[in-house]
Amino acid sequence: MKLHSVRVHPSSDNLARQDQLAWKIAEVATDPVEVTPEATDMVINRIIDNAAVATASLTRAPVVAARSQAEAHPYQPGATVFGLASDRRLSPEWAAWANGVAVRELDYHDTFLAADYSHPGDNIPPILAVAQHTGRGGSDLVRGLVTGYEIQVDLVKAISLHKHKIDHVAHLGPSAAAGIGTLLGLDTETIYQAIGQALHTTTATRQSRKGEISTWKAHAPAFAGKMAVEAVDRAMRGQTSPTPIYEGEDGVIAWLLDGPDAHYEVPLPERGEARRAILDSYTKEHSAEYQAQALIDLARKLHREHPALTAEQVKSIVIHTSHHTHYVIGSGANDPQKYDPTASRETLDHSIPYIFTVALQDGAWHHVDSYAPERAARPDTVALWNKVTTLEDPEWTRRYHSTDPAEKAFGGRVEIELVDGTRIVDEIAVADAHPLGARPFAREQYVAKFRTLADGVLEPAEIERFLDVAQRLPELSAAELAGLTVTARPGLLDTVPTPKGLF
Repeated sequence: MKLHSVRVHPSSDNLARQDQLAWKIAEVATDPVEVTPEATDMVINRIIDNAAVATASLTRAPVVAARSQAEAHPYQPGATVFGLASDRRLSPEWAAWANGVAVRELDYHDTFLAADYSHPGDNIPPILAVAQHTGRGGSDLVRGLVTGYEIQVDLVKAISLHKHKIDHVAHLGPSAAAGIGTLLGLDTETIYQAIGQALHTTTATRQSRKGEISTWKAHAPAFAGKMAVEAVDRAMRGQTSPTPIYEGEDGVIAWLLDGPDAHYEVPLPERGEARRAILDSYTKEHSAEYQAQALIDLARKLHREHPALTAEQVKSIVIHTSHHTHYVIGSGANDPQKYDPTASRETLDHSIPYIFTVALQDGAWHHVDSYAPERAARPDTVALWNKVTTLEDPEWTRRYHSTDPAEKAFGGRVEIELVDGTRIVDEIAVADAHPLGARPFAREQYVAKFRTLADGVLEPAEIERFLDVAQRLPELSAAELAGLTVTARPGLLDTVPTPKGLF
């Protein structure tokens, strides 16, 4: 990897294209380096993972709304949409939109955390949609996805968006545009222009993840993917983008991020260097914000060891954790909604006091049952929930930001004080499913996750068909690539009302 110095330049500098971060990203996208077998295997895992969580969300309101919008835009050759028959083709940007919402709705797919947050699997819907639309094969898709993951992870390692209340999908627009560029074999200039447009159109505030969290949380990455598809289309037609998009005196860094005196060191692969960033990411065993994963596992352990704990016995539960966890999903966010039993699922998904309480009481976590309104409103849950707080611990913050994989941690230390003075203390560094966890996810676990979430949603034959196609990804022809979708069991989609809009 090579570190690239990125700072703001006045217009009078006339910064050369070759010195701009967007150009350097585009150069990575055009490098014809071979994909490693390990990276290819992980791409397959993440395609299975995305399909699993999308399948489980097919009848949820945001997914139904997004799918209905896409259905209003039929197109040939087009792309497939989760839930619909594989011969039903829709315009690729709208397919990316519908699939992106389905993948993100349950907050249940892969993650990478560093200077910022990200769900690199959000690259898959737009890149796959373009691959299907343009007649690319499985090996082309693999190359495009590896680029998308590489660019998003590298940007997340170097540039914090959340510090300035900019939503993390501002790193997704450029990464998806770069991945599409690799997929299509576009030249550096075209990809450069697409990256600039994609970034320019995907910078938004983090209010979508603050306070009362709305259904837009699922739509935000889908919007970024849709914008990336449209940006590539415009760039291929010769249209240009604001430049320099990162370094300009009125650009993203100067006015949205660290300001005119900012300086970043962005890592990117050198020419000929394999893209391995996908191997640095990790998926979720539980349907909850990633920083809750390890703490759910710890809560389950504490339930097994202390199954009789009640709200009456507990005086307080304090979770000592990282800055990010405390201020984003913990009591440090100062969001009263995080303690509201009538809060939306999206809000509860970002409340570690709620999540830890339910996992501690139940000894389990379920993507539907654990968020049910009647579950959140249980009096004994509300009583215990209000005794749970978080505190930032400098050591957990340091480990969160560590570049040493063996030291990097997303967990915390839990201190439970009982009314009789007894103290229960335990800690966990990484989730059980993490590569360094107690039960790391491998192909077997991804397949099992898909089977579990697809049960009752897909016909058994459809489950087997999809798993067969996905696991043959590198050898798929253009025609077979249409099989990287799932068709809901007959009648399922008819059980939910379709909302009406403009089209």
